[in-house]
Amino acid sequence: MDGKRMNNSPDSIAQNPPLSEGLSEVAPANGRAAVTSRNLHHQTWQNVLHLNRDLVAQSSPLLVSGRLTKVTGLVMEAVGLRMAVGSTCWIELPNNRIEAEVVGFAGDRLFLMPENDVQGLVPGARVTPAEPLRTPATLDQPQLPRRRTSDLARHLPVGEHLLGRVLDGAGRPLDQFGPLLEGKTAPLQSRPINPLDRAAIKDALDVGVRAINSLLTVGRGQRMGLFAGSGVGKSVLLGMMARYTSADVIVVGLIGERGREVKEFITDILGKEGMKRSVVVAAPADTSPLMRLQGAAYATTIAEYFRDQGKNVLLIMDSLTRYAMAQREIALAIGEPPATKGYPPSVFAKLPQLVERAGNGAEGGGSITAFYTVLTEGDDQQDPIADSARAILDGHIVLSRRLAEQGHYPAIDIEASISRAMNHLVSPEHFQQVQRFKHLYAHYQRNHDLISVGAYVQGSDPLLDRAIALYPHMEHFLKQGMYESEAYTASMGKFSELFPNEG
Repeated sequence: MDGKRMNNSPDSIAQNPPLSEGLSEVAPANGRAAVTSRNLHHQTWQNVLHLNRDLVAQSSPLLVSGRLTKVTGLVMEAVGLRMAVGSTCWIELPNNRIEAEVVGFAGDRLFLMPENDVQGLVPGARVTPAEPLRTPATLDQPQLPRRRTSDLARHLPVGEHLLGRVLDGAGRPLDQFGPLLEGKTAPLQSRPINPLDRAAIKDALDVGVRAINSLLTVGRGQRMGLFAGSGVGKSVLLGMMARYTSADVIVVGLIGERGREVKEFITDILGKEGMKRSVVVAAPADTSPLMRLQGAAYATTIAEYFRDQGKNVLLIMDSLTRYAMAQREIALAIGEPPATKGYPPSVFAKLPQLVERAGNGAEGGGSITAFYTVLTEGDDQQDPIADSARAILDGHIVLSRRLAEQGHYPAIDIEASISRAMNHLVSPEHFQQVQRFKHLYAHYQRNHDLISVGAYVQGSDPLLDRAIALYPHMEHFLKQGMYESEAYTASMGKFSELFPNEG
């Protein structure tokens, strides 16, 4: 070392970064270019060291912990910690530990919600903060310090390696294909997109369902609601759209549904070919309300990642109502007063926060076309969740129990359904034909009883005469088998054939 002592202080390293072992620099013929190359290498190392120094400065030198003081139902109380709402902590057990999230506080008491059951917890159990996972910093992509609120939320895996996998709400594999490969992570609560930066909905999306393609045309980046009671073919229609929709990636969130439906959706509806371009996030009804909330947020986070890669994503979430019910369970457990039919105000604040994350990205980028199912209890379309969802979505498709009982599938109630972006996606002539179709169809339905008992005399109403003549063709047009696909152009062609002499 020529008698010189080495200085290993961070400032010295930042000023004189070491070259990697085996890395040799070949001086270009131009001496000035060689100086520029050394300066760039020097600046790169300085940037990495400064970023890591900032990360170290943010870490806590001591492991702080609190203790568990109360467990009542789903809510736990802890003291001795100062943690932000939405952060994660560990509760130590004699031979294990469980994960919980901070959902509120009162004075110096934290309210925690566990991810799984609380069996085995004891008074005074140790509570420690869980440090969010960080992607290792590299020379080409150094990791920035997390300073924003969304950065401090829980981070879960995202990436191409999730395609074909089935995960739970915490990012753990539910299939038997081994652990996830190390990859990127993203926060469950992403930063909202400026509405002025979003691309407009201007391209029609082929969903493979004739009635939707022609009468309820969906645009790429649109958020649609599928309103249905139990047993009217909701899952079948979702499966048709999952199989036949033209999308690069499909993300399915099965939130709060029966566990049996998870396997059926994967094996019978998606199939092997569909799973190759799909990611399934499952949080069935027997999981905690926190896991159901996380499952919906995680499915949206995965869809956002692929959208940021410039891909067109189909997001299917079943169901938005179970998501609202999970938030209601948590809110009521921590003492929030109910407001509308038992739903606290936080439920109606959470719904638009989740839905607004879908949609188009920046101009020329990717998109998330989302279908959210909404359960209508007793086929009541004025249910508070259904009413709120209609106000924040870009359209709704209503399934009718009366049509399902008649064997009419898909049981889409054309009169009650609407796509709010359709007038920007189709020609004015086609839009007029759609209005004509709905007018004739509704006129026939209003006079159905008179026609069925033979009380109507032909010629009394020219519009009704026209509706009676066209009704068999309209009804046949609206029906479609669950394994039958109808492309967008073919759907438009068959629809035009219904009105050959009407421009």
